[in-house]
Amino acid sequence: MALIPQNEMIIVIRVVIAALLGLAIGLQRERRKVAQKEYGAAGLRTHAIVSVGAALITAAGILNFPIDPVRIAASIMTGVGFIGAGTVIATQGKIKGLTTAATVWTAAAIGIAIGIGLFTSAITATIIILALLELSRFEKIE
Repeated sequence: MALIPQNEMIIVIRVVIAALLGLAIGLQRERRKVAQKEYGAAGLRTHAIVSVGAALITAAGILNFPIDPVRIAASIMTGVGFIGAGTVIATQGKIKGLTTAATVWTAAAIGIAIGIGLFTSAITATIIILALLELSRFEKIE
């Protein structure tokens, strides 16, 4: 007899993977010093926490309760949208924090994908996001 039920072990594995992917995105934001430059910008911990929370809610819902995963995902994304809105600030005609808000929202989507069990898709999305964030080197910054 196992000490941890099978469904719970699956959730634990998914949450750990979500944390690692969220950390990867947050690490990029921290490394580029974006989190320190933007008021209220999300960094390492925020991205990981959002991803873990989304994975936990999604996995727990689909593995333990007869809940529609699309409804769970929609609720998560709506709630995370409010967090993202808090990172966007407009001053003197310039908008700051929009990319950070998008990465927080995407970290939630990655967490949802992990929660459902779409590991390859979530890892691919993380790699794409990291590559896109590196493209900022080529943007004209005033």
